[in-house]
Amino acid sequence: MKLHRLLHTFTLAAALLVAVTASAADKLKVLIVDGQNNHNWQVTTPVLVNALESSGAFTVTVSTAPVKNSPADAWKSWQPKFSDYAVVVSNYNGADWPETVQKSFETFVQNGGGFVSVHAANNSFPAWKAYNDMIGVGGWGGRNEKSGPWLYVKDGKLFRDTTAGNGGAHGPQHEFLIQVQNAAHPITKGLPKTWMHSKDELYSKLRGPAENVEILTASTSDLTGVLEPNSMVLTYGKGRVFHTTLGHADYSMLDRGFYTLLQRGTEWAATGKVVATAAVPADFPTKERVSVVKLEGYPKPAK
Repeated sequence: MKLHRLLHTFTLAAALLVAVTASAADKLKVLIVDGQNNHNWQVTTPVLVNALESSGAFTVTVSTAPVKNSPADAWKSWQPKFSDYAVVVSNYNGADWPETVQKSFETFVQNGGGFVSVHAANNSFPAWKAYNDMIGVGGWGGRNEKSGPWLYVKDGKLFRDTTAGNGGAHGPQHEFLIQVQNAAHPITKGLPKTWMHSKDELYSKLRGPAENVEILTASTSDLTGVLEPNSMVLTYGKGRVFHTTLGHADYSMLDRGFYTLLQRGTEWAATGKVVATAAVPADFPTKERVSVVKLEGYPKPAK
């Protein structure tokens, strides 16, 4: 009898170990790239890690690029192996990556790797054609009508404005209403049609190639008066791209709507589906109220 119980206990323990191992193996591997940004990446990257890992669907690794004005040797030693991951999340806005890293990243996405661009990551690399094809539209960095049209929603349709003007603008940070433009996409399916987003920069007048792009959510700009995209999806070769303009600071990211879009967008970029992150959180924001995510030690005091 004792032997039977011992064998039973051993069998249960072995089964539990296999289940835990399988569960860990089933999680999607994410690489977050940071190291330079005109925003405080040292503060926001940990929030991005929490947003993804708290869903239970991802394991996250962070690759920090050399700081601004680093010597060439520092850049030579920074060679992320993108192919080890299902999806890359960029929290980077700074100096150009070495050509070898650029080519490696292009190949990764071209061959089916997922890419997620967060907020100021769309300010990066104005002269890197493939990158601008991936993100569709970006801001600042000398972008203007030569970079491509200004993309926004007009009369319920995607509008490409080719008039002259600089790319990238925003007014004072504030809470604003997010409006779903495509409720059928896996990333937005089941979400409310509108919800309030925490204090953030509302990007507007973004310009770029604007090809293979579909706007999922948008908000009426205090500067332009039109619906400016704040989450969109694109394709680049076999790869899928989720691009969000939200997430200026830790307090902007500590928002249940942002967490949900990031989780769903990352899973979709990696797999083309939204399954593990499909449940709509009970504390999802409403049309009247934001929903703040609690994370110990955050938001950090402003310096």
